[in-house]
Amino acid sequence: MNTLILLLKISVVTVLAASLVEAIVLSCLKGWHGYDWKAAGISVIDFLVREYPLRFLLPLAFFTGAMDWIYQHRLWTLPMDHWSGWVACFVAQEFCYYWYHRAAHRVRWFWCTHAIHHSPNQLNLSAAYRFGWTGRLTGTLLFFMLAPLFGMPPKVILLMLTLNLLYQFWVHATWIPKLGPLEWVLNTPSAHRVHHASNLEYLDGNYGGVLIVFDRLFGTYIPERKDLPCRYGLVTPIVGHNLLEIEFTHWRALWRDLRTARSLREVAGYLFKPPGWRADGPGDTTEELRARAQLNAPRTGPAAADAGFAEPAPGTLAS
Repeated sequence: MNTLILLLKISVVTVLAASLVEAIVLSCLKGWHGYDWKAAGISVIDFLVREYPLRFLLPLAFFTGAMDWIYQHRLWTLPMDHWSGWVACFVAQEFCYYWYHRAAHRVRWFWCTHAIHHSPNQLNLSAAYRFGWTGRLTGTLLFFMLAPLFGMPPKVILLMLTLNLLYQFWVHATWIPKLGPLEWVLNTPSAHRVHHASNLEYLDGNYGGVLIVFDRLFGTYIPERKDLPCRYGLVTPIVGHNLLEIEFTHWRALWRDLRTARSLREVAGYLFKPPGWRADGPGDTTEELRARAQLNAPRTGPAAADAGFAEPAPGTLAS
C-alpha cells in the first residue's frame, strides 16, 4: 500500500506538469484561443477536489474491506512470487476494467459519473483526469470483486488499476498517430480518440484500459477512420464552463426521470438501462439513434439512383 501511495503522489505532479506542457505547446501552435484553457481548468479542479477532500470524506474502506474478506475466502492462491501470478493479475484486472468501462457507458447509473469524463469538447491530456466526484458512491469497484475470489491479492489489483489509469493518461492525445501493429493489442491514442468521439458511427466502442484485445474479442472495437474526423464531447454537448453543471447535470436529469416513473420497472429502467432510454416512448439510446439514422438515410444502389437518391457523403450522420 505504501508503494501505491507513493505512486499516486508522483503521478499527481507528473500528470499535471505534462498536461501543462501540452497546453502551452498546443497554444503556441494553434493560437491562445485554439486551446480550451477554461476546460483544462475545470479538469484540474475536478482532479484536485476528488484526490484530496473527497478522498478523505468518501474513503474506500467498505469496498477494500469487502475485497479483503473475499480474498480470505478465495478459491485458490496465486503464486505472487512468480511472474505468472503477476501476469494473471494483470489480465484479470484488464478484464474487470473492460466490463466496468463498458457498463459505465451502457448503464445509466454509472454513466452519470462517467459522462463527466466525456464532457470536454476538446480532447487533450487534461481530459484524462476529469473523472467526476461521485465514482466512489456508485460502486465502480464492484466490478473488481471477483478477482480476489480467484486468488488475486486486493492490494495488487488496486495497484494494477492505478497503473491502468496512469497508462491511459497519454492516450488522450490527438497529436499521436496510429501505432501500426500495436493497434491490435494495446489501447492507443487512435483507439481512445474513437472512444471519446460523439460521432454516431463511433459511439460505444473501445472500452479497454491498457489492452484492446477484449474489445476485439467481444465485438466493441471500432477503428479510427481517415474519412471521419472525431467530434469530441457528449452527444448533447455541454457548451459552458459551469463546474457544478458539468458535475451534476446528469444526476439531476436522472432524478427528474425517476420522479416521473410510474412503476418499479420504470425506476429500474431509468437506473440500469442505457443512457437515453425512455419509459414513455422512443428514446435516444445508441441503438435508437442509429436505427433512426438508418431509416432516414438516403437509399443507395441502382434502384435508388433511378429514384433520384444520392449516396451521402462520408460522416454526414449526426448524433
